[in-house]
Amino acid sequence: MGAGVMDKGGGGGRQGRRRARRAKPMSEINVTPFVDVMLVLLIIFMVAAPLLTVGVPVQLPETAATPLPTEDQEPLTVTLTADGRLLLQSTEIARDELIPKLRAVQAERADDKLFLRADGAIPYDAVMQVMGALNAGGFRNIGLVTESGGPTLDGRDG
Repeated sequence: MGAGVMDKGGGGGRQGRRRARRAKPMSEINVTPFVDVMLVLLIIFMVAAPLLTVGVPVQLPETAATPLPTEDQEPLTVTLTADGRLLLQSTEIARDELIPKLRAVQAERADDKLFLRADGAIPYDAVMQVMGALNAGGFRNIGLVTESGGPTLDGRDG
């Protein structure tokens, strides 16, 4: 009587369901979003890293000394500029206010670590006077900040 057409495609029949169950899961990882995120993070860190330094322009002397190890607490920095100004972190202070401010800061800090940045054009006497004031303010652990790559005094340049 009526002849029917057998559907061999997938979907409706029994064989179509079997094929769907045998499909293997995709085992490839799409790394494009990961690369995008990493590039954005790289750009953020490249822009932010130079902004983390103290922004007082000082021509530091060059030495061959190795850098001091970094610490958990933000280091306290005193800067002596070429024109004789004195800055605590990035705030200018008068010389007669240095010791009282240092004593107040020392009372709040856990360590006595301090970095002294002095312009290379400043006489040695002026730098030593500031170091004496830092010591009188309660800071015994003073690091002198320099630029690396200076002479090593053995005939080689850094």
